[in-house]
Amino acid sequence: MNFASVAVFRKIRPPDFGCMVRITACISPYNNFSRSISTSKLLCKQEDVFKDLEKEFVKFRQKVKDVLPGSNWTPFHVTPGLPPERADIVIVGGGVMGWSIAYWLKKKEMIRDAVRVVVVERDPSYSRASTVLSVGGIRQQFSMPENIQMSLFGCSFLRNINEHLGVVNEEPIDIQYNPCGYLFVANESGATILEENYRIQKEEGAKVVLLTPTKLKEKFPWVNTDGVALASYGLENEGWFDPWSLLNAFRRKALSMGVYQCFGEVTGFKYSTREMVTSDGEPVVFKRIHHVNVQMPDSKEYQPVECALVVNAAGAWSGKVAEMAGIGTGLPNSVDAVKLPVEPRKRFVYVFHSPDGPGLDCPLLIDYTGVYFRREGLAGNYIAGLSPTEEEEPSISNLEVDYNFFHEKIWPDLASRVPTFENLKVKSAWAGYYDYNTFDQNAIIGPHPLVNNMYFATGFSGHGLQHSPATGRAVAELILDTCFKTIDLSAFSFGRLCYGEKALERNIV
Repeated sequence: MNFASVAVFRKIRPPDFGCMVRITACISPYNNFSRSISTSKLLCKQEDVFKDLEKEFVKFRQKVKDVLPGSNWTPFHVTPGLPPERADIVIVGGGVMGWSIAYWLKKKEMIRDAVRVVVVERDPSYSRASTVLSVGGIRQQFSMPENIQMSLFGCSFLRNINEHLGVVNEEPIDIQYNPCGYLFVANESGATILEENYRIQKEEGAKVVLLTPTKLKEKFPWVNTDGVALASYGLENEGWFDPWSLLNAFRRKALSMGVYQCFGEVTGFKYSTREMVTSDGEPVVFKRIHHVNVQMPDSKEYQPVECALVVNAAGAWSGKVAEMAGIGTGLPNSVDAVKLPVEPRKRFVYVFHSPDGPGLDCPLLIDYTGVYFRREGLAGNYIAGLSPTEEEEPSISNLEVDYNFFHEKIWPDLASRVPTFENLKVKSAWAGYYDYNTFDQNAIIGPHPLVNNMYFATGFSGHGLQHSPATGRAVAELILDTCFKTIDLSAFSFGRLCYGEKALERNIV
């Protein structure tokens, strides 16, 4: 128990046991008659005392519970449903990335409630949230060392999730992790890149093996190796899990640590500006956000939240949030004119049944055509998808599914790679949004150079879920330590957009 807890316990007054001593001491009868009368009266008094004593114990236990880690006790009064009027940090976006950042901020604070964090989410049902609509994969097979390191940490975090996100007196977390690996299949033109990626992955400590067509057929007899020149298979730290379970685990833990939750939509910022002139005589406008305007659900009223810092973790909609702060609205060819290049892209996921398909050892297979599939539970069920070309990008106005896309673009390649899929049957499907970075399809992490109290954690283009533990930790380090302490993610800074330097990841699915 730390000194703060001891100090609090000293302030708690335990039940007064002296009343029992005084009452029991007076049970001394003088005669039989008085004994019967006084005994009955004393028994009634004893019952009343024990009732009062139990009430005192209830109050005492509640006080103890309130000061223990994991409780929702707070010294501040907050109206339910409304954000607080003041906060240190406002996180825009209550997906897995936002809640991971909130958790790590509270994890790193030295004193309880030293950092007041508010998470704002506009979709209370999470029915359109990218997190819960994702496939839920995690892999170490990337081409950039930073992405590999984030995945390795992410998998370690998931394996020990109850040590990190477990809450006292709550059910243990089960994210339903399936460590079945990823299998990348390359043709002749892609074999060289696969080998180069393999060398980088091995240097970073990833457990990956290259398979020739013959070895691939021995390992997975159900694969048709026609056209395959080389394959890469993850032996450890790869698979898939339930996205909702991870999101809820981060959220539950963060709330238990004192993070404030608010359901509403950020509609704007109040900020001040300061103009300076460079040595070349060019004006530069710096901004600083002072208030976040949060509009309540089903209402035209909004609550301004005074804050010191804002984290833009709004996923597919983070580009619009950045525009509210004036980012990308400056004069042409200036830093202030550089937009946050993140926009929503709709992706389809199809669920199909194939009774004679691959068994329990089925990995998440990614074909060189771009088609991917994996097992979904038991009983011959699978899910599959494919990122469309620029010309085929569907409308983002809704989350309706195009089933023709499966029959025309996905099924032929599935059946070609796994012949038993010729007799599959589509059961259902859903659609979700990528936070697609149009610049280089990689994450944007860190502060804006001109709006220096707005930080970004967005643009992952499909691998944000698996990198959420590492990204949350990295953003918390930047905010509280002013630099990266664990994994150096400087390659993903906003600055690269200003200089036109792409952080190219060759294994984007």
